[in-house]
Formats: sequence, structure tokens, C-alpha cells
Amino acid sequence: MTGSGSMEMISRRIQEKHPGTKVYNVNRFESWSSLETMWHQVLEIGLDVANISSQHPEGINLIGYSQGGLIARGIVQTFSNVSVSTFISLSSPQAGQYGAGFLHIIFPGLVKETAYELFYSRVGQHTSVGNYWKDPYHQSLYESYSVYLPYINNHIQSAKSDDFKNNMLRLKRLVLIGGPDDQVITPWQSSQFGYYDANETIIEMYEQDIYLSDKIGLKTLDRTKRLHLVTVPGVNHFNWHMNVSIVDDCLLPYLD
Repeated sequence: MTGSGSMEMISRRIQEKHPGTKVYNVNRFESWSSLETMWHQVLEIGLDVANISSQHPEGINLIGYSQGGLIARGIVQTFSNVSVSTFISLSSPQAGQYGAGFLHIIFPGLVKETAYELFYSRVGQHTSVGNYWKDPYHQSLYESYSVYLPYINNHIQSAKSDDFKNNMLRLKRLVLIGGPDDQVITPWQSSQFGYYDANETIIEMYEQDIYLSDKIGLKTLDRTKRLHLVTVPGVNHFNWHMNVSIVDDCLLPYLD
């Protein structure tokens, strides 16, 4: 997802290890266009994925890296005509982002403490990052302004809430990959639905309301042994998709 060039190695390795596997690398929203709003990317890329899925009624496997993993989840939850067997989220901010390590490239001078002033505004919500920026100190602004993450996480109920959960529960496997040396996804536990509380203390997924109240089906997936958390130390954010051993050890076992 998003930035197909970054997924080339994974694509090649899957084909080497599983000859005959049809691999589609979705080629949309690369470089600057990855800042387009999350819903726009979900709907556009979702059409591509729906088209692919229609050719494989037995089910497809979906892998999304970084922001692409959050877009991929949006597709899983939104498109009931897409049949996904295994969804692998590779170092993606599934519970949100509160770290500006990479933002200075795009927004010079932006620091995490004041980024909410930009992102929690109408203008800020026209950026993908703004759509999943989750400042633990400004929860009410997040709830008021954010148009993406609180909805697909069913933190805010909507007309689509039941669909969002039911579509997640159609998965045969949900694999959440992340690690403590990522240095971009902040906190890194967001890749596995952990996040900060109001004091910037990490609360793991199992203690989060999204899990305890089974808002999007995580608890049910876990109880039915369909949820897999994979934690790998020593991997920087920009190396996940370039590391053959990650593909061999963390992706391929779930794609059989």
C-alpha cells in the first residue's frame, strides 16, 4: 500500500518463496501525494483492492506498511465486498501517532507539543497525518476534529460502526508487527493498538478500551486465535520493508 516502490522487495520475496503466488503492488499516492486525506486514499486504493479481490473470491492477503497499514485497515473495515483472509499491518500507527520524528521533513519547525494547533483544525484535517494524530493532552480536540481514526476505531459511534466491526471479524488472521527500536511510530506500541494515556504512560492493547469493549473486534479475534502480535527489536522504521529476515520470519509464516 502507498508507495509501491517500498514494497518491491517484499513482493519479490513472496514470489521466490511461494512460486505462482499472484502479487499485486498497488501503485497510488506515492511521495507527496501520500499526504492526501486518509478517507480519500482508503476509497481510491480500496477500489483497486476490490477489483483485485473480485478476481480471487477465495480471499486475498493484504499487507500494509507504515501509513499504508492504517489505510489498509480502513479498506478492510469499509469495503464489505473485499474478501481479505490475512491482513498484516507492518509498523503502522493503528492507535495513532504522537511523535514528530519524521514530520520536520514535511512540516519544518513542527514539534509534537504544538502540532495539535495545525492538525486539529479544518485545514489540518486535509492531511493524512492530521487524520491519525492523537495528542494525549488534547483528547477533546481530537474527538472534535479528527475525521478518520476515532471513527474507524469506533471510539466515536457512527452509522458505519457496526460495519466497521463486522468487516474486521471476517478476517481469518490479523497480524500486527512492530518493535521498540522503530523510532518513527510513536509510541511504537501503536503498531499493536497500545497507546499513551493522558499522562503519556503506555497502556498496552489488552488494557485499552478498544480491546476491552471489543470496539472493532480485537478481543473476539484474539479469543478465536486469529490475532497475532509480532514484536521485533532492533529494526528502524525505514528498514522493516527492506529486511529479508523480517519477510521470512514475520510475514511468510502467516501467508501459507
